[in-house]
Amino acid sequence: MRTKQRGVTLIGWIVLLIPVAIVGYAGIRLAPVYLNYMKVAKTLESLKSEYKESGDSGLAGIRTSIEKNFDIQSVDYPTVKDIKITRDGRSWLVEAAYDDQAPLFANVFILVTFDKTVRLGAQSLD
Repeated sequence: MRTKQRGVTLIGWIVLLIPVAIVGYAGIRLAPVYLNYMKVAKTLESLKSEYKESGDSGLAGIRTSIEKNFDIQSVDYPTVKDIKITRDGRSWLVEAAYDDQAPLFANVFILVTFDKTVRLGAQSLD
């Protein structure tokens, strides 16, 4: 009597688990990059609430506030110099657009692009 094979063979498990392991490893390597982005986004959102409370503090005040928050949050990249601050009518536009990379294997990296923009001032969009 002939029996049917049940389950997955060892080679089948290896073929199945290698892509899952690579995706899991990539997720582990990307976690610090996304956590850093969350710190940058939190800094910009807190800047929006600070600006509403204190009023117009000007370019120097905005840069100082970002720098203090980056020091508190331990953000090394992007730096305050990488944050673009422009005047848009009666409001300020603060933009953190940057690329970050996470090493995967040897000389293979995953490149991630982030872009967070916050409008400060009278024309603020909530």
